[in-house]
Amino acid sequence: MPIRSWDIFCTVIDNFGDIGVCWRLARQLAQEHGHAVRLWVDDLQSFARLAPELDTGAAHQRLSGVEIRTWQPAPGAPFTAPAPHDAVIEAFACHLPEPFLQAMAAAPRKPVWLNLEYLSAEDWVAEHHAMASPHPRLPLTKYFFFPGFARGTGGLLRESMIGASRQAFLESPAAHATLWHRLGARPRPQAVKASLFAYANPALPALLEQWRNSDVPVDCFVPQGLAATQVGQWLGSTLEPGTSHARGNLVLHGIPFVRQEHYDELLWACDVNFVRGEDSFVRAHWAVRPMIWQIYPQDDDAHHVKLDAWLTRFSRSGVTPEAFAALRDFWHAWNGYGGTPHWAALQAQLPALGAGADRWQRQLQHLGDLAANLVDFGENRVK
Repeated sequence: MPIRSWDIFCTVIDNFGDIGVCWRLARQLAQEHGHAVRLWVDDLQSFARLAPELDTGAAHQRLSGVEIRTWQPAPGAPFTAPAPHDAVIEAFACHLPEPFLQAMAAAPRKPVWLNLEYLSAEDWVAEHHAMASPHPRLPLTKYFFFPGFARGTGGLLRESMIGASRQAFLESPAAHATLWHRLGARPRPQAVKASLFAYANPALPALLEQWRNSDVPVDCFVPQGLAATQVGQWLGSTLEPGTSHARGNLVLHGIPFVRQEHYDELLWACDVNFVRGEDSFVRAHWAVRPMIWQIYPQDDDAHHVKLDAWLTRFSRSGVTPEAFAALRDFWHAWNGYGGTPHWAALQAQLPALGAGADRWQRQLQHLGDLAANLVDFGENRVK
């Protein structure tokens, strides 16, 4: 039986990662599949950074074809449950309100209940993907749905037109000019262009110094946020949007925090992209550019296992051993393994890493798109 409507519940944990994934998924289900989507969010202020036209004071609104409602995930928080949609996504184990669970259990046709998990390249993901977990009290079953980089997982979010949109942008000088005008930046034609979206990072000052002293000029574009604050401390001057600061062979450009739809263009326009968390990490794959990932840190360095799992998979994609070694060493230094990021070694391998990124993203496309995979999975479980 077909699924035509969705409830997606999201709590905003690290400012943008969780809502970034959920907002992108909600729009894709509404716009590409024509489904009714109700997105429940607990933090509209953070959400508005990705969607500036959002009314942060409205408890109920529509945007980009998606119904958006506020909710509070605290146990016992007031919640009036509407009739559930055909499928319900509990994003990243955020725990559904009890009244909504009761409404799901009472529905004549039980919704398909999915826990959309965090992204990981670890081998165990395929083993646990689609596992069922019956509710201990109610006639409901929850399924664990894992995005991933291997067969047997849910794949990655990827809009159907992303490849064509990227190619059209790359072939259009006017599109590039529009982007830089919107960001208030003027990159130098001969410079390596780097986007920097990162958490605060102890390794960043050493990288900035290497860029300042580099033989090859570097233009770095830094959106408002934690990285811009840290860059400003290194500069000794606040890095505001629309301002540029030259230090040696480095020019640092402060840019606005762009809406989600425009972030892709920045990734396409740069030669190397520094990304963080999950949503920007996935977008960097489809940008087909060398990327530096800052994974969200966890206690006891558990995030290192996840990072190395991705590196292991990427190493099998056909990238040259020299390019992979430069990337691995840089990622390790950037993520707190010890040592200092070696920019010159990485910069020399950017062409080879770009070729490897192209082969890698073509392999990932064979896994299918996460949104379409969710629809197929749900329809196979409707009773």
